[in-house]
Amino acid sequence: MSAAGARVFITGASSGIGAALAREYAAQGATLGLLARRRDALEQLAGSLPNAANHRIYAVDVLDHAALAAAARDFIAVTGGADVVIANAGVSQGTLTERLEDQQVFDTVFATNVSATIATFAPFIESMKTGDGRCRLVGIGSVAGVRGMRGAGAYCASKAAVHSYCESLRLEMKPYGIRVVTIAPGYIDTPMTRNNRFPMPFLMPAPRFARAAMRAIARGDSFRVIPWQMGVVAKLLRILPNTLFDFVFSRAPQKARKAAP
Repeated sequence: MSAAGARVFITGASSGIGAALAREYAAQGATLGLLARRRDALEQLAGSLPNAANHRIYAVDVLDHAALAAAARDFIAVTGGADVVIANAGVSQGTLTERLEDQQVFDTVFATNVSATIATFAPFIESMKTGDGRCRLVGIGSVAGVRGMRGAGAYCASKAAVHSYCESLRLEMKPYGIRVVTIAPGYIDTPMTRNNRFPMPFLMPAPRFARAAMRAIARGDSFRVIPWQMGVVAKLLRILPNTLFDFVFSRAPQKARKAAP
């Protein structure tokens, strides 16, 4: 599947992975629908892209499902449909279950990372059923969804949910020729990861990640960890016995919490 002439809708498009994907797709001749909360950042990004007038921007919070669906309908009406929909919007925040003030953080992380992924895909599916096998629904998971890490229960669990949800959706979409692709980033150099207070092995520049993700999307890969080195780590983590996993990671550094200590 070539990106030239493709119609691509991306949430969380104003920075990080979303902006990197937007730049790479636009460079290859795609028409974009860019959705994020910050209109100024979207306008700046869209204005910097090739064929800027062809791209649509939507200043929408993915937690507002009605506004998200309206943006999807507008993009379909203007472009005739979408070939690739990338549910990229996400948040990462440290959490501790025993801290009652973190309950709202848990709720927000799940609403943004999981429920908004579902709400992003839903408005596009009917029109994609006539896409002759060219259409892609892309969920952005994470290597963090492979095993739970201390202090990151909300983020790890939400990304594990994205992986399982996309797997279910993949089976549902198979009869229609719609490929469901799960991309699991490792450590990618973005504003989100720069808040991490621990070493990040195999840290990858966002533009390089975007190019690798586009190749996986074009192939219709069911699940792809990027960079590949973190894919090896993910496979090892999956098979690591719980006793050994607990011993190794029980003292690992934790994500910073938003709430007060």
